Amino acid sequence: MSSRPHLARPGQSHTPTHPSGLRQTYTASSSSSAERSPGPASPEISATHRNAGGKRPTEASALLDVREHVHEGPCNHGTFSPRPTSPTNSLHDSVSPSESEAEVSYPAIDGVLSVTPRRRGWKKQWAAKLRSRKMSTSSQLAERHGVKDSLLMYLSYYLPVMVWAREYSWSYFKGDFIGALTVAGMYVPMALSLAENLAHVPALNGLYSFVFNPLVYALLGSSPAMVVGPEAAGSLLVGTVVKASVDRGHGDDGDVAMHAKLCGIVAGVSGAMVLIAGIARLGFLDSVLSRPFLRGFISAIGVVVAVDQLLPELGLSRVADTAHIGHASSVDKVAFIFRNLDKVHTLTFTVAATSFAVIMVCREIKRRLQPRYPGVAYFPDRFLVVVLSAFLAYRYEWDKAGVAVLGNVESASGHLFTFRWPLQPSNLPHMREAMSTSFLIALLGFFESSVAAKSLGGEGFAGIQLSPNRELVALGSANLVGSCFGSLPAFGGYGRSKVNKSTGGCTPKPVMSSLISVVAWSLIEECPHDVSFFLQIRAWQELGLMTIIVLATIFFSLAFGMAIGVGLSLLQVIRHATRPRIQILGRIPGTNRFENAEANLDHLEFIEGCLIVKIPEPLTFANTGELKSRLRRLELYGSNLAHPALPRLRQDACNRNIIFDIHGVTSLDGSGTQVLVEIVRDYRQRGVRIFFSRVPGRDSKVGRLLRLSGIVELAGGENRFVDDVHEALKLTDAEEFGEPGMSDRSSGL
Repeated sequence: MSSRPHLARPGQSHTPTHPSGLRQTYTASSSSSAERSPGPASPEISATHRNAGGKRPTEASALLDVREHVHEGPCNHGTFSPRPTSPTNSLHDSVSPSESEAEVSYPAIDGVLSVTPRRRGWKKQWAAKLRSRKMSTSSQLAERHGVKDSLLMYLSYYLPVMVWAREYSWSYFKGDFIGALTVAGMYVPMALSLAENLAHVPALNGLYSFVFNPLVYALLGSSPAMVVGPEAAGSLLVGTVVKASVDRGHGDDGDVAMHAKLCGIVAGVSGAMVLIAGIARLGFLDSVLSRPFLRGFISAIGVVVAVDQLLPELGLSRVADTAHIGHASSVDKVAFIFRNLDKVHTLTFTVAATSFAVIMVCREIKRRLQPRYPGVAYFPDRFLVVVLSAFLAYRYEWDKAGVAVLGNVESASGHLFTFRWPLQPSNLPHMREAMSTSFLIALLGFFESSVAAKSLGGEGFAGIQLSPNRELVALGSANLVGSCFGSLPAFGGYGRSKVNKSTGGCTPKPVMSSLISVVAWSLIEECPHDVSFFLQIRAWQELGLMTIIVLATIFFSLAFGMAIGVGLSLLQVIRHATRPRIQILGRIPGTNRFENAEANLDHLEFIEGCLIVKIPEPLTFANTGELKSRLRRLELYGSNLAHPALPRLRQDACNRNIIFDIHGVTSLDGSGTQVLVEIVRDYRQRGVRIFFSRVPGRDSKVGRLLRLSGIVELAGGENRFVDDVHEALKLTDAEEFGEPGMSDRSSGL
């Protein structure tokens, strides 16, 4: 254009004598022709704003005077739905939270910040020093509403036993007593089995984890219904530490004292890690590992456990010890079994197979009858198998016939309870060797426990609120106390929930192995359902993760499979966190609403000369690394989905005004601010106008950083920061064609 058009005077209708290029819009199908035509607008270009009369607008329809149509009730038209009132939290005319609260009366919090302090005694002064900021605010709220505020109230939050003990009624005792007997009959033999067969430690160490750990968790845990005890996964990982220690020459397979010591060290280190994570408020980490990771790893554990138990079930334990196959992978053990089928002990295999069949049949019968007869769940079928097998072993002297039996259950130290602090300097070499495995136990244990705790919550006690951080403290404290007596690591979770309805124990080792095989089956049985679901939704990434974890665990080791799974899960989290999610916005024809153009490319129109970019997330060091390249791709192609090998599709004239919608930027760190400064400076040096819409309040952290970093000044002043995209479009039109006073009306300075 050779000359600037004459715009309407202030106070008149904002209808320019000559239409501006910014008021011209084009759809995706006509964008290429519009970009190639520097002259008059193409016939395909259509102005889509509605004028005040409601008629079809023409090129002369003023973008600067578009009426927004509002209605009562919630809007569901998109990101920029018309609103009865314009937002007032922009950078230039916002008010601080305290100012807005002063204008509106909120009975719930009115006067909280202006409570007149009173003289307090020395006890209250000391209590005030111990209180956190949240507790101080809570005290003011309690005083405002006449609620008694005491240190006991906060203590009850951190010690849930003070809640459920106060609410406990003798009417609960009968059911709890029967439940305790049932659980004891089911879990005591299972604890012996896990310690003896998986962890390779004295059987009594498995019982310790059902004595000390549940007691401590009952005092500190926020999920009273959760059962805490040893798990197959944790016990198996303890066994890997014991085997590795033997391989390094620290004792032999018969050194039960050393094995018990290592068990306490592993439990102590994992408990300390969990406790420190709770104190550091890292409870959010339960969301890091994905469901496919948990399913794949638990299924792999089920396979490993089942293969491990085949050796004692077939009576090949002694042959395996002679061949040193006990420390090999699951694939090597299966190959060993096939090579030694001629050495299978017939009676041992018969006892194990019969026990497994009886348990599985009873399990299926109980599953079908339980909906109609809930009491059938308390039938102690596993316990009866234990008692019957022990009686038959004694009556027919199976031990003399070659069937391995558990024998006497004794402590490695010769005393029932021996206190040993596991984290002492003399144990430092063992702690270093067990550090990685202890970390895996802590991570998996907490992840499984959090899943169970979320499903159970504070069942039966309304005053108990579930807290991941308190769960970490409770589980860590429980394992630290248990480790002083050499207990197995004890958590609650997925495996515990499955075993809770189907467990047991025995004296003959083939029966013990068959019980653990049932646990292995329960760990694997839900895997086909998840695989079918992921196939149905074509979640190839999740299926790949599950497959890699299972194969790595079976062909190599449990620790390697766990490490691979954790590493891949963390890579997914990092990839997700570091990928910018910026969007190019297009306008819905006939409206002033804007949507993601990449999702609705053929149904939106674009404003000539404007690139509208939405940043829907906080800007931090994690996700700003690729922000410049993503913006550059939007400039060149108008889409993040375009391959960078394409030639340039958008000319510089299409990007002479860039509008950033930063409503989603709720936080901004130093690195993100620095990258944003570089982006704005680069655009300004290229002569591009920069506008920001829907900016957080002036007194917010984001608003302060925008001013202190110089972004406001670089962009052209606070008049470039407006309430919404529509206002920014008005401003671009005014600045490009020089409407008198338009820029000043947007500024609060």
